[in-house]
Amino acid sequence: MNDAATVSFPSESSTSAARTVMADALRKADPVGSRAIENETNWRRHYLEHFRRAVEAGIGDPAAAHAIAADGLRSAHALMRFGEVGLDEAISGTPLTQAFHTRTIRGAAAPETELSIPYRGERLAGADLVAQLERWVTDGIITRSAADAVQTVQDNPDWLRLEGDTVVVLGAGAEMGPYRALLRWGATCVALDLPRDDVQGRVRDLATELAGTAHVPARIVTNGADDSGADLLTELPGIAHWLGGIEGRLVLGNYCYADGGTHVRLSMAADALAEHLVRERPDTALAFLATPTDTFVVPGEDVQLSNDAYGRRGASRLLRGPLRVASGGRLLQRHYAPGADPGVCDSLVPQQGPNYAFAKRLQRWRATTSRAEGTTVSLNVAPATRTRSVLKNKALAAAYAGAHRFGVEIFDPATSNTLMAALLVHDLRVAAPARPEPWQDEAASAAHGGLWTAAYDPRSALGLAAVLGIGALRG
Repeated sequence: MNDAATVSFPSESSTSAARTVMADALRKADPVGSRAIENETNWRRHYLEHFRRAVEAGIGDPAAAHAIAADGLRSAHALMRFGEVGLDEAISGTPLTQAFHTRTIRGAAAPETELSIPYRGERLAGADLVAQLERWVTDGIITRSAADAVQTVQDNPDWLRLEGDTVVVLGAGAEMGPYRALLRWGATCVALDLPRDDVQGRVRDLATELAGTAHVPARIVTNGADDSGADLLTELPGIAHWLGGIEGRLVLGNYCYADGGTHVRLSMAADALAEHLVRERPDTALAFLATPTDTFVVPGEDVQLSNDAYGRRGASRLLRGPLRVASGGRLLQRHYAPGADPGVCDSLVPQQGPNYAFAKRLQRWRATTSRAEGTTVSLNVAPATRTRSVLKNKALAAAYAGAHRFGVEIFDPATSNTLMAALLVHDLRVAAPARPEPWQDEAASAAHGGLWTAAYDPRSALGLAAVLGIGALRG
């Protein structure tokens, strides 16, 4: 083992890794689908249909859904490496090359004692927040269960501090993470992010200005520079060892993001850490944010909202026929078949690429598998959000600017991360009911932003939304 050990693929190809893992995931539940993946010659073009199939194969068959998740994770762990050893040996079977001590920062502000969510220049609380939640439900932007969960937290403001829990925020500087909201409420966090001055400066400033307590890893051996932060890819054993000494129930939240194959590597490093912590500390809880731009099974009530929207008169209905003819049937396709229950919402976006889809699918599989094993899991679908990582893609930025024309609301980061932090608090304080199928766990408390209830199949409206959004961006 050398100092350059890192979580990595067995070869330079993330495509090869994704195909292997997805094929293994489907091998028992859908052998035909597994062979189709193995025979795929253009993964980047056709991966969307294979990721959809890996969801459809589990509908109505809980055993198949659980097998897909468990077998996919097993394959990924067998495939990935940490230096010269397998990923599963990284934490328990390799010597530490870096050790950390804890630097604690206690905020100077008083904790907020009432739930409030920033929205369009205001901060909504009390009756105003309830009214907005109801509008979102009526407009098909969030599910009724999501609104009920937020209102339950609103009715129990003492939950906001998460007394007794320490939330480990992997990717503390991420725009979509709960770090800022939790600190506002006076919670205790472990802030784990890269050892870069700009990142650590943001982490430290928030912890100082707000009300909570932040524990930050700091190097015992340093070259004299700022010694805060840790790299999950290269310092996984040291991070795991350090977290073992943190008091309180740990809530391991994966909010990491990176471009390309690095996102997959981070998801796998976080997954190895999750396995280790749950094994060593069985009361550990896990937390994830599911992207709305994925394939989900959705309940009949959301299908009905979509079909109602499809049947309403409006400009898009008048243009639907000519546009479909001109595009050879590709534009403005009906989202769901009439009466489908459940339906399948396929919102995978080609512009985000197969690595993003693979990284997020790994997280969903971990949530499914761990929940079945009795671990407390919070996984909620978050709305499409104007994050920096999305807006740097010009096509996505334009599509987001035009999305409201099709019943989809794009959220600002401050609204999204506070809303999702409130749902996290709910999940940690209210035991989830037993549901027959894993897809029903994913559909609960979803804040999908309208993608599930839109009249049209999302990809069939994406290009038109982008065209309509170009003008808005220029304006």
